Amino acid sequence: MLIGMIIEDSAVLLRATDQDGRHPRPQLVRPDWVDLTGEWSFGFDDDNRGLTEGWQRQPSLPLTITVPFPPESTASGVADTGFHHVLWYHREISPEQIRRAGHHLGRRLLLHFSAVDYRAEVWVNGRQVGAHEGGHTPFTVDITHAVDPEQDNDLVVRVEDDPRDVAQPRGKQDWREQPHVIWYHRTSGIWQPVWLESVPGLAVDWLHWHSDLVHARVHARIGLSEAPALPADVDVELRYDGALLARASVVTTTAEFEVVLSVARQSNGQAYEELLWTPDHPRLIDATVVVRAADGGVDTVASYLGLRSAAVDRRLFLLNDRPRFVRAVLNQGYWPDSHLAAPSSDALRDEVQLIKDLGFNATRLHQKFEDPRFLYWADRLGLMVWSEAPATFTFTTTAVERTIREWLEVVHRDFSHPSIVTWVPLNESWGVQHIAHDARKLHYARSLIHMTKALDPTRPVVSNDGWEQVDTDIVAIHDYEGDGDIVRDRYRDRAAIDEMIHGVGPAGRRLVLGGDVSDKPVMLTEFGGISFDVHRTEDAWGYTDAKTADEFRARITALMSAVHDSSALAGYCYTQLADTLQETNGLVGADRVPKLPVAELHAIMSGPRPKQLWE
Repeated sequence: MLIGMIIEDSAVLLRATDQDGRHPRPQLVRPDWVDLTGEWSFGFDDDNRGLTEGWQRQPSLPLTITVPFPPESTASGVADTGFHHVLWYHREISPEQIRRAGHHLGRRLLLHFSAVDYRAEVWVNGRQVGAHEGGHTPFTVDITHAVDPEQDNDLVVRVEDDPRDVAQPRGKQDWREQPHVIWYHRTSGIWQPVWLESVPGLAVDWLHWHSDLVHARVHARIGLSEAPALPADVDVELRYDGALLARASVVTTTAEFEVVLSVARQSNGQAYEELLWTPDHPRLIDATVVVRAADGGVDTVASYLGLRSAAVDRRLFLLNDRPRFVRAVLNQGYWPDSHLAAPSSDALRDEVQLIKDLGFNATRLHQKFEDPRFLYWADRLGLMVWSEAPATFTFTTTAVERTIREWLEVVHRDFSHPSIVTWVPLNESWGVQHIAHDARKLHYARSLIHMTKALDPTRPVVSNDGWEQVDTDIVAIHDYEGDGDIVRDRYRDRAAIDEMIHGVGPAGRRLVLGGDVSDKPVMLTEFGGISFDVHRTEDAWGYTDAKTADEFRARITALMSAVHDSSALAGYCYTQLADTLQETNGLVGADRVPKLPVAELHAIMSGPRPKQLWE
């Protein structure tokens, strides 16, 4: 009884810490943390002399930058889009910030970087405390023994980001100095939050939640900071709307272990859907994990999960074992003033809400691993997500190693988000050009599929979105035909689609290179791309174009009517949400203002689908 009371009191405290979606790691929250974003000293090191001259020990940087905005962006205060290979950052960590992080003797002080593009080294008071390679995934350094809690402490970060290195996973970041066609200004250096946190010696390092709807269970996979020297007690509790759903306790001597919780309420077959997560009813389960070490140290973290399943069967996409027609929009996750960095946590919430308001139930995050705060709002507001890897543009040993490392890191990071329903490791054969004629690249594509399924067997995987797919769970087709009648004819039924699958696809590419797809769902996962340049952008670009609102309306309506008339498509992804620099084919401008009335766009995008497939 005492254990239950402690967990309940801790849960109330922790649930109050992140109702606004501002915590950088929303599925593993402690009550005390300190945001280190804001003004930092900054400098370019084009001659790469900083290390030799000891900038890591005595930084004297000439510029000021607003972190976490990249120096290419105007939001950073630097606004330099030129080529710079090496960047330096400096700020102080004060005793007050250390105190507010909850740090005291016997605890560890952790410094978290949510994303730094591309290669980072970190020093505190001249002492190197960590390094990381990978521009889209988080890393943590333990700075306990490098800081002095009684004085200001120098924090220095050196970043290498070669703008011409196409073996780096870079997505839409241009390798040319100026953006062209569908590529944009780069996002270098720190571009997601930097923050400080204090933890006990034995602490929760990561959590994976998996719901087993058939057997009314939740599996909690827990990773600790180290294997306990002596057995440690672990308590896990699940609540919905304050009511206790399940509680379990285990004793562990290992750093990684599983706790299984039976959710008795879900055993009622006529009522179990009342707790399930869907876009229409995005119910989230509050979770609390408490770890008690033998030395008396206690770590309490708050988390959440959604009870839901995602699968494919009989040519349908299934959410919670029911057909769900996917109405998605391609989202570049790019803002004119801050590039890949979100302008604010509120902007991420607004983006999710805008997508839903426009009539979509899903989004494909294109060539970007998105900020976890976006995923938090997708979880909370009810938006399905396809998570897609940023591509390299060459096939080398280095490119493969880098891609695999970041991909595995993001699958690990985002495993527990109920909003993510599909993984997409490759897109349009970027990084595996000529895959149809090169067995190495075919093996690589297959390895990504199977590695993903080994780590996460709970979600469908699209092997190579667009064309030249192998062992894919969903046949994902890209088709920028602008004539609605032609689109209607191509996708009218499965027989018409199978002609393309067994022949040549709309882009002149083979759609499938291997694996039986006869029972797989087919989705049109890129189409549209109609440029309606409301802001008279220089070098405006789209796959087709409209000069007036009436023409824009007519073109979208013709395409969407063709898609909705198909008896074979299990979903679609329209290109795209927002204008992005010269790519002016958004439904909304770069300022996120819709180009047609929201209600009208909602009706066009929703269409007259049978109710059971989309609600």
